[in-house]
Amino acid sequence: MDRKLPVNEEIRYKLLKILDQNPSISQRELSRELGVSVGKVNYCMQALKERGLVKARNFKNNPNKKGYLYVLTPKGIEEKAYVAKNFLKHKLTEFNQIQQEIESLKKEVMDHKE
Repeated sequence: MDRKLPVNEEIRYKLLKILDQNPSISQRELSRELGVSVGKVNYCMQALKERGLVKARNFKNNPNKKGYLYVLTPKGIEEKAYVAKNFLKHKLTEFNQIQQEIESLKKEVMDHKE
């Protein structure tokens, strides 16, 4: 059974991580980094704001009035840690499955050499 992390969970993890590291990133840049549409990023950002995980602030003295600073709230920081823990669990499961598959393939190759 393939236990992949749901796409939305992976996007949520990556989105929170990117925002934490680069709060001034644009939604267009987020779209490129995440490999999803700008519309999906906008939808996700609205959901994060509604849940109180992110605050969006206009840059002060920014001639580009569309420039925002996306700041994780304390609740957002907690959510990022929670999501990171789940992401790690899923990645470790995938890693262990791949290791088992590699060992099986090695055995198969060695059996055919003899």
